Amino acid sequence: MAPINVLINKEVAAHIRSWRFIVLIVLVVLTFVASLYVSSGNLRSAFGNPQDPDKSFLYLKLLTTTDNSIPPFHVFLNFLAPLLGIALGFDAVNAEQNGGTLTRLMAQPIYRDNLLFAKFAGPMILVSTLFTSLVLLMLGGGLISTGVRIEPQEVIRIAGFVVISLIYVGFWLSLSIFLSIKFRQSATSALTAIGIWLFFTVFFPIVINLIVRSFLPNPNYISEQEFLKYNELILNMLRLSPSQLYTDATTTLLSPSVRSLGPITMEQMIGAIPAPLSFRDSLMIVWPQVSGLTAATVVCFALSYFVFMRREVRS
Repeated sequence: MAPINVLINKEVAAHIRSWRFIVLIVLVVLTFVASLYVSSGNLRSAFGNPQDPDKSFLYLKLLTTTDNSIPPFHVFLNFLAPLLGIALGFDAVNAEQNGGTLTRLMAQPIYRDNLLFAKFAGPMILVSTLFTSLVLLMLGGGLISTGVRIEPQEVIRIAGFVVISLIYVGFWLSLSIFLSIKFRQSATSALTAIGIWLFFTVFFPIVINLIVRSFLPNPNYISEQEFLKYNELILNMLRLSPSQLYTDATTTLLSPSVRSLGPITMEQMIGAIPAPLSFRDSLMIVWPQVSGLTAATVVCFALSYFVFMRREVRS
């Protein structure tokens, strides 16, 4: 076997045998089951709303419908995906170095970039397998319980949702791998990664609102066009957060009737038919968000590569 395959198999086996990964699997599965149970119990009320243009998409409703007791699955995943990526990568390199195994690995006829790629590819294989299995369970459970045939557009949209979720997990995984290279202690890299996640999830919207309110004029004394420009500015600043990009992308893909992610005027609403969009149109709306998440993942992995290739591993 090629050295890269050996390293990937090593990483996959190490994560499967760890209690950390087992706890994360149980947490994600319980979240999925709870969200699916709540959404399946509210399908009747969701389909009974004649004003909802998405009422014909049964399997998309399973991921988005809730009774407000718990958030739907795609909202829950916005909180769980960063924890999944951080937990699988915060000690990817420094644990090897502190344990003395990194020097022995580098003494073998392998390249450094092979080791770094295996640290990223191993957890991503496990996460992709987990998410694909959950989606197949959802589709199978829906087919058995309802007997409704799934539409091809629903399959494509759910597959797009899985891909975007994997990109989102990949961003936090690559960031945590970079921190594991930057810091010698695993606790420091873990706390730094969790602090970055908490900042973008909790404090970043608060900071943006405080900054904007400092120069935002009174809405009663500005025109509608100026008010829309300020709202667009706030949204663009909030989209510097990965969680906001993920929320915009998944909400649009799982809700085919969403036509815009920003404020629109009454003139723009005139003549609009409340009908679901095609997958291509929804993808064009969220393409900047998907591109932003992908670019952030690539940048974090490139930083990890740059720092790791220049680091002395024998110290």
